[in-house]
Amino acid sequence: MFDRYARLAERALRDEPPSRDEALWILDAPDVALLPLLQAAYLPRERHFGRRVQVHILNNVQNGLCPEDCGYCSQSKDSSAPIRKYGMKSRDEILAEAERAARSGVTRYCMVLSGRGPTLDRTHELAGLVREIKSRFPIQVCVSCGLIDEEKARVLADAGLDRLNHNLNTSERHYDAICSTHSYGDRVRTLLAAKKNGIEPCSGFILGMGETSTDVLDVAFALRELEVPSIPVNFLVPIEGNPVVTDGSLTPERCLRALALMRLVNPRAEIRAAGGREGHLRSLGALVLWPANSLFVEGYLTTRGDAVRSTYQMIADAGFEVDGNPLYDEHERPSVAHFEIPGGGDEVLRPDIAAGRRGPAARA
Repeated sequence: MFDRYARLAERALRDEPPSRDEALWILDAPDVALLPLLQAAYLPRERHFGRRVQVHILNNVQNGLCPEDCGYCSQSKDSSAPIRKYGMKSRDEILAEAERAARSGVTRYCMVLSGRGPTLDRTHELAGLVREIKSRFPIQVCVSCGLIDEEKARVLADAGLDRLNHNLNTSERHYDAICSTHSYGDRVRTLLAAKKNGIEPCSGFILGMGETSTDVLDVAFALRELEVPSIPVNFLVPIEGNPVVTDGSLTPERCLRALALMRLVNPRAEIRAAGGREGHLRSLGALVLWPANSLFVEGYLTTRGDAVRSTYQMIADAGFEVDGNPLYDEHERPSVAHFEIPGGGDEVLRPDIAAGRRGPAARA
């Protein structure tokens, strides 16, 4: 049995994906042992990213007021979720939030705008913000602004935008079940427009919307075919008032299997444990770091997430390290050498114990 996990890892190290049958086995077979599977996914993750973890902060620069009917989204026209709706934030507010993100040590600052897609004028406004952020702070910038064409992609590319996010969200077959105001093909064309103009595309999917395992496979292999270098894996957060609610399939094991599948199908990509990881992974949250090399912190547009400090502590405790930016202050870095004894009192680990932690591959 362990030979099967070794073969999956060996193929991923050669940048070869599993077969469709093997991919379905990863997701569904009852005889899959979780820790050997995570170790198989860890090997290509370690080759391409070491033990580094990229951390991203989202800035919801425009919230709600959206004409689209994406059923999973509390900003859609069909959602009755009680969110605060507002137009685009001011330049000063966006820049201040970019500075806070940079000083917290994150790798990338992601500006997100609700709506079908920006006008050309709004695209130029975004381009100006991208230029200013990149001139002020040593941080990468991503924009998620809905559907764009090649003209708008060129404007953003000329401004130095690092990445454009537009998630596939689900398979082409299942897409009509979650959205009717635009198509799966519209999303693919946006990714191709970004890629054609030299912007790295960022695209992933959402688990837990009634999709089958075959749908998950379809998205994983579609992202490989599109050569997407950044793949967020989201776990549907059940928000009261949204037409699409969680289907009850998201156990911690299911989430980890999906992350391992995404890594083994896309060995070189940045795989991100994204929205909903805190609620669905629960006590197994640190295990996402074996297949994934990227996390969001501080929230997901209309839902909360783990804070920067607790996330960095989890990363350090698991034997990984934050792949941050030069503004990350040394005194902000977490330590694993101090803990509290339940019931009161503090204890400091002996230096030989604190220094003798084994690497993540050994513990997996």
